[in-house]
Amino acid sequence: MMMSRSAVHPVEVPAEIAAPPRMRMKDIQGMPGTAGGLFLRLFQFAFSLISLCVMATTTDFPSVSAFCYLVAAVSLQSLWSLLLAIADIYALLVKRSFRNTGLVSLFAIGDGITSTVTFTAACASAGITVLIGNDLDKCAVNHCKRFMSATAMAFLSWFTASPSFFLNFWSLASR
Repeated sequence: MMMSRSAVHPVEVPAEIAAPPRMRMKDIQGMPGTAGGLFLRLFQFAFSLISLCVMATTTDFPSVSAFCYLVAAVSLQSLWSLLLAIADIYALLVKRSFRNTGLVSLFAIGDGITSTVTFTAACASAGITVLIGNDLDKCAVNHCKRFMSATAMAFLSWFTASPSFFLNFWSLASR
């Protein structure tokens, strides 16, 4: 009777498979160091600068503290946006994106502070503008159109600063 014998075949030990390199998340437009981020920064800068110039050309803005606060807030916003626009231009020129956690933390905190300050100043100025225009009916004496324009530009500056903050915060949280 023929019985089959078990044959032992040597099995090669598989080489240890190296873990694939960690892939970084693709940069989303609007994050620091991208073209979308640069455009957001430039729009922030333009809107805050327009708001600053319109408010500063009125002669009676120092008489209302909310308008002085608006001038200070959009000044801060324009300086911050200009500095980060320069950083974004540099990152685009050297074809690098911002991956340093400390730097992204600084961007997120700075964006959060400047966008909050700009929003509160725009809200305060809008309240005073409504008071002057609608409640007191003194637009003939004051520069209501200029105040409204400066307030609208401050809101637009905040509206473009908010995505920058959220994208910086998200890129920081996703690390």
